Amino acid sequence: MGGGVAVMDCNGDRLPDFFAAGGTKPAVLFTNTGEFNFTQANIPVLFDTTGAYPIDINADGHMDLFVLRIGPNVVLKGGANCEFVDATDEFKIPHASQWSTAFSAWWSDNKFPHMVIGNYVDLDDPKGPFFACDNHQLLVPSGNGYIAQKLEPGFCTLSMLAAQDASGRMRLRISNDRQYYVRNGYEQMWDIADERFLTELDGWKKVSIWGMGIASRDITGDGRDEVFLTSMGDQLLQIAQEDGTYVAAPFETGTYAHRPYFGDDGRPSTGWHAQFGDVNNDGRPDLFISKGNVDQMPSNAIYDPNNLLIQKSDGRFIEVGLSAGIASKERSRGAALADFDLDGRLDILVLNRRAPIQIYRNETENVGHWLKVKLTQDGGNRNAVGARVEVGGDVQQISIGGGHAGGQSLPLHFGLGSSRTVNITVTWPDGVVITHTANADQTVNLHR
Repeated sequence: MGGGVAVMDCNGDRLPDFFAAGGTKPAVLFTNTGEFNFTQANIPVLFDTTGAYPIDINADGHMDLFVLRIGPNVVLKGGANCEFVDATDEFKIPHASQWSTAFSAWWSDNKFPHMVIGNYVDLDDPKGPFFACDNHQLLVPSGNGYIAQKLEPGFCTLSMLAAQDASGRMRLRISNDRQYYVRNGYEQMWDIADERFLTELDGWKKVSIWGMGIASRDITGDGRDEVFLTSMGDQLLQIAQEDGTYVAAPFETGTYAHRPYFGDDGRPSTGWHAQFGDVNNDGRPDLFISKGNVDQMPSNAIYDPNNLLIQKSDGRFIEVGLSAGIASKERSRGAALADFDLDGRLDILVLNRRAPIQIYRNETENVGHWLKVKLTQDGGNRNAVGARVEVGGDVQQISIGGGHAGGQSLPLHFGLGSSRTVNITVTWPDGVVITHTANADQTVNLHR
């Protein structure tokens, strides 16, 4: 399990850098020096890492890293020039020795973030691993530190995402691996304001999958985010409805990606990280899915190539992974879509199990125009987590969480197609709406 990447600009040169979990080997940080050259940086030695998420906890303008581990989790405080120090005790993060595999965070005010840690199998349960799913930790800011509260029940979680859902409320979606809860578990949604799990009385239908990762993006243009869930076998796209509920996308949408798309292995796929991003800048979000057998699980495909699904004008997705050159047969885990060379085209980074990291440079010709939007504001929620940005009818949220064991903090990327001038509508976390006009093919920094 595990193997996530955290992508951010940790030295202020606009080039995305990345932290990669190492499992039984040390975690590593690579700084981007341009033209796809990366240099390994010095960071505290950390073993048994499963993933990491960038978050500016103390609002000092330097991205910190919340590092997930088998054992006590660690917070690395960021400084100038990608300098990181262990600040777990400085931030007064409660210690707990658990198998942490998921993370998300949000701001209920403009001071300090609430953070939640998703845990997998309870390593201390002698009856495990089946029916031995651990509870989760909700880290609540209190005074000058944090107190830990249990969030239960846990059903062996592998991804969490706090974001505005189809109802328009901020909720925490939790995706769970039925491999170890076996039965009686299901996907969960926790209402942040009400501090309770939704039930069928709220319209929350019980769905049980081998949940691995979460991606969220409005792909229908109605202002409500769809949700994509990776799994063993079918990958599940849920379409947001007007009443705040979700329905499974029709098979014809082309997103189920349930078997390898080349070769003669007809066994089911195993999906891990998923992320929406407009890789050809035509104004329609596309979808990348990292794939890979758990190890040698005979029920599932051994050679299981990653997917690159391009969205067409009718809303259907078509597979281009083989022709795009990203169809790796390694056991992929965490991944990221990011513009590593600042040419306006999203590249792909993939972390593999027992195989080298792979990075794919996007050299697609005849792409559309693009725009990147970076928000900052005064106060504790410096990077405006919870804000929504609309450009040319495409709406994105700024959130922390989701993916598989890793996330990113970078300017939002919008494909514009043929548009050269666009309006940017920002709904800030407190609900204030501001509109700007910008020319294409640049990064726009908006400070409130």
